[in-house]
Amino acid sequence: MKSKKNLTRFTYENAAFEGWRLCISRAGTTFTRYFPDKKFEGGKKSLAAAEKTLAELKDLIDGSKRVDGKLSPITIRKAEKLLADAV
Repeated sequence: MKSKKNLTRFTYENAAFEGWRLCISRAGTTFTRYFPDKKFEGGKKSLAAAEKTLAELKDLIDGSKRVDGKLSPITIRKAEKLLADAV
């Protein structure tokens, strides 16, 4: 599986973590979340969860208002909650 825009595949032979990392930066704020294969029962399912969360996060960020060119604190809290609740 290859990495995609805003999604990076991590596969280490000698480490415990294998999975996908979602990382997106908008208006000076970076959001990151890891989707491990163990938790999601495989690489394809962890990728699907990461893609779904990325789409929801992009919709939230792109549809939000900016304050002085930055994301509002409310939008940042909503995005962090979305990432924390990602299943």
